[in-house]
Amino acid sequence: MWSDNETTEDLLGFKVHSDLISEVINDAELLPITMGVFGDWGSGKSSILKILSDQLRQEEDGTFVLYFNGWLFEGYDDAKAALLESIIKEFEENKRFGPEIKQKAKKLIKSVNWMRILGLSFKNIALPVADAYLTGGVSILPFLAGKLAKIDNSDIVEKLKGDEAEDFLKSLVKEVPEEDPSMLVREFRENFKELIEESKISKLVIIIDDLDRCQPDRIIENLEAIKLFLNVDNTAFIIGADPRIVRDAISHRFKVRDVEQGTGNRIVNDYLEKLIQVPYNLPKLSDSEVETYISLLICKRELTTEAFQKVLKAFYAFRETDRYSVFGLANIKDVIGPDDYENLSKSLGSLPALSSIITQSLYGNPRQIKRFLNTFILRNRLAKVANISGFDESVLAKLMILEYTERPLFLKLYEWQSTKDGRPNQILELEAKCSESSETDFREFLNSNDYSNWNKDKVVKWFKVEPALSEIDLRDYFWISRDNISSTIAGASLIPPIVKSTYNKLNQEGLPVKAAKAIIKKDVKLLNESELNQFFEFAATMAQKNQENTISYKLFQYMIEEGISGSEESYKFLLNLVDLDRVPPAIGVDLRSYKDNPVLGDFLSELFSKSKSKAAKAFNK
Repeated sequence: MWSDNETTEDLLGFKVHSDLISEVINDAELLPITMGVFGDWGSGKSSILKILSDQLRQEEDGTFVLYFNGWLFEGYDDAKAALLESIIKEFEENKRFGPEIKQKAKKLIKSVNWMRILGLSFKNIALPVADAYLTGGVSILPFLAGKLAKIDNSDIVEKLKGDEAEDFLKSLVKEVPEEDPSMLVREFRENFKELIEESKISKLVIIIDDLDRCQPDRIIENLEAIKLFLNVDNTAFIIGADPRIVRDAISHRFKVRDVEQGTGNRIVNDYLEKLIQVPYNLPKLSDSEVETYISLLICKRELTTEAFQKVLKAFYAFRETDRYSVFGLANIKDVIGPDDYENLSKSLGSLPALSSIITQSLYGNPRQIKRFLNTFILRNRLAKVANISGFDESVLAKLMILEYTERPLFLKLYEWQSTKDGRPNQILELEAKCSESSETDFREFLNSNDYSNWNKDKVVKWFKVEPALSEIDLRDYFWISRDNISSTIAGASLIPPIVKSTYNKLNQEGLPVKAAKAIIKKDVKLLNESELNQFFEFAATMAQKNQENTISYKLFQYMIEEGISGSEESYKFLLNLVDLDRVPPAIGVDLRSYKDNPVLGDFLSELFSKSKSKAAKAFNK
């Protein structure tokens, strides 16, 4: 199994990205600068930022590096203030700075506290402070919470919740400044600049990771804190995020709407450009990089630490001269012993041959690849524990590719094999035609024989990869994969923030149909295939938890009406899982319109024919 945490161990050749970022921020003429390291969830942003952080800390030019996880500030009343305070505390607590710097840092923290109070006003913070006092929390204005803790008064909560709350708070903090907030901001910037100069550091590099896991308002607060308060001489901010989430946060915060076609996007882009001066988009892994990554991951699992370090050293040397080719078994053979090599050859199996399809299926996403391999290992172990004879892990790998690539086709294959003792006639026909025909003829055959859903580049390539499935009893393999028949592997793993964000937009009581379909057109259609599959799975999982909720079912209906690929098969999948007695009758009424649907029609008629549920009665009227 492989850990899903960020790492400084570079199995992807990503040091080239950290080298580039380092070169940019080491150019004094470009400072101050804010860079965005942009990529999808799981694309390797965090690992690059960790490598960069370690790299910069080893430099002996007076660089001071701070690494923050943006998600840590999610629960604070004011993310801007929390970020500012955290940065300054690093100066106050770091041993490299003397008492004068520490004193200046304390003064800056006090400024942050006043800005927080004046920004909210005493009247607005009274109730939050009361709640914090009651629950023992200190995230709401910690310095006020400290003063409250010193007061032994049984009616303190009543004072905080009553009409005199504002005066009571002012009495606690007698030295409240007369300046307006804008003056405090200006003063803070000047003092922060002096702090950097007097600390004798050449530059301050602040790395903020996982910003895309935050709520929209928190994302904007963090970005605005950087621009308003911290963007002074000799500073560099490196921000890791999924740009789609950041754009969505800007749209949410400022209620951006497309008055004219494209105007909303222009507003969002303009705002983002003001906040992020240099966007750096991580490229998707190529086929050769995926094959290399898979090989190295398996080396790490199979080899001793000493042997793996030799392989890693050879890989780094290889990448110095060749950034394009596969670093695979042939390269590893000369580095390790014959016994290790033989075991490694068996462990790799057919996975390298499937790398091009894995690349397309998982969009060259390192996290998805690692999760795919973890699931593969778990299922392989299950086969051994269950003593399944003749189990071929190459067949498992091939089926899992279809599962990740085209979930509706995976479910269709499950249906075919379940009625034919694991050996479906359709696969026999398809594989025979694929092997004896040119690709053009095979694709024409697919279109003319009710197999048009299988006529896709990835699927045609999948048919050609060994092993063939037509002579294999697939029942054991689908039994091994039954977690996906009932709940799916992606549903069991962490869901990308973009998927959750899109689902939450749609899962709102009272959301008008027109608004829901607009979200589907704007957001669901922008998901890549891997994310779309996870969206279906997440929506189905949430529907299972809320089976009486009509929204759960209508989401699928709206997606079918908007022509979202795979939505019909996914709706069918959901209806197979739920308890029909809990399905609202209104959904049975809606489903009448699908009686002639080629995917759902016969399925629905059969599903409701044996049920005595209210939904079935509504459907059969």
